[in-house]
Amino acid sequence: MSTLTARKAFTLADAWREFRTYPSPWMILITLVGALSARIVVGDWQYTDALVPLVMIAVFPFFEWLVHVFILHWRPRRIGRHTVDSLLARKHREHHMAPRSVPEIFIPWPALLWVLPLAIGVALLVFPRIGMGLTFLGFLTVLGLCYEWCHYLIHSDYKPKTSLYRAIYRNHRLHHFKNEHYWFTVTSSGTADRVLRTYPDPATVPTSPTAKNLHAGRDAMSTSGGQVAGR
Repeated sequence: MSTLTARKAFTLADAWREFRTYPSPWMILITLVGALSARIVVGDWQYTDALVPLVMIAVFPFFEWLVHVFILHWRPRRIGRHTVDSLLARKHREHHMAPRSVPEIFIPWPALLWVLPLAIGVALLVFPRIGMGLTFLGFLTVLGLCYEWCHYLIHSDYKPKTSLYRAIYRNHRLHHFKNEHYWFTVTSSGTADRVLRTYPDPATVPTSPTAKNLHAGRDAMSTSGGQVAGR
């Protein structure tokens, strides 16, 4: 398994050269190109097409939070003889075990084989206009690429150079290296986490012994107070 190697000066150009070798960003990019092409062909531009991205920007931090808490931090459950444990949850546990392992940073490409068709279905069937649905799909893939790039960059050797990126970098690394029960957003800092009360002062939070081994002490955690449901 390849890992990010230490470099004296890891630049954005270095990051891009590594980022582009993984399949998930390309799968999302191909969907983006298809959505934009179809959107141009369909036409029918209305003011609601401008509102869609604004609403999505406002909602996306909460979407990230919900997916992170209830899907990525899903605890395997026994139902009869079977264990319910998704690919996304399994890969995320591997990501916590080895936060600098590059393949585990990205959305698993097998999951995108159903996630992207599902997004296309939502775009074509849920919205009142096909054009509006394609606007949604195009901007969703833009957000997906932003997520992949931001998440990859945080776990790379690239060092923050702006205050905004420093805040995002710090927020996510606290989740991995301080306590996995807090700081769930990835592409923003202190947004949904503040509203949903998972943005404490790090000085008041103990370092978790299970940050790299999720659910190792889940029986003890299930009886402790102050935990978010589903973690």
